[in-house]
Amino acid sequence: TACKSAVAFFHFSILANYFWLLVEGMYLQTLLALTFVFQKKYFWWYIVIGWGLPTIIITAWILTRNFYSNNGCWDDTDVAFIWWIIKGPITASLLVNFMIFLNVIRILVQKLTSPGVGGNDTSHFKRLAKSTLLLIPLFGMHYMVFAFLPEHTGAEARIFIELGLGSFQGFVVALLYCFLNGEVQAELKKRFWKWQTQSYLSYSKRRRMLFNESSTVTQISVLDKSSPKEQQVSEAHALTTNSMSAV
Repeated sequence: TACKSAVAFFHFSILANYFWLLVEGMYLQTLLALTFVFQKKYFWWYIVIGWGLPTIIITAWILTRNFYSNNGCWDDTDVAFIWWIIKGPITASLLVNFMIFLNVIRILVQKLTSPGVGGNDTSHFKRLAKSTLLLIPLFGMHYMVFAFLPEHTGAEARIFIELGLGSFQGFVVALLYCFLNGEVQAELKKRFWKWQTQSYLSYSKRRRMLFNESSTVTQISVLDKSSPKEQQVSEAHALTTNSMSAV
């Protein structure tokens, strides 16, 4: 049971990965195509597509596997129609994402060739090529290489390419669209400066408290060793010093 649960969770994670790629494509197309976008209107639809559809698909796969091919650890793909319960939605999501990718490229071409955008054809081509290369990891277009080939075609190359590209996809997307973003960098610098300022103020406060404590201890030790008359003079001097430091 534990092994079957692990395999089911593995397939659910893969499904969620592909459907969230689809959500990223839909979100970007919405930003480019619509002038005024109310994000709350689409937020729950994104949640349903990203988490809800994989949950429904994996539930159907578990039930089908349990009743029709309940053998081993469920890690084989011998029964084709059961395997297509998972592979079919993945292939469909890639196709939809590919069409969204082409539509986004079309929108970018229209924006670059509009009269309000300066530059010549060479600069437009360079900007379009750069945008296309940046969109490939966001849309997961590298998965299209083996999406429509049979499972056992180029198995070794397929494993290396899919694992290599898939493992670093999240890092590449975070690097390109988050950490290299000017607004994110400005926010991080602001947070770092605030942290430095708070650390300096707390250090200065601790140092001032330690200085006051050491000064008080020194004054008390001097008072213990002096005569009563000198003690009165020292106490008055200490009171004056503390009042001035407080001010």
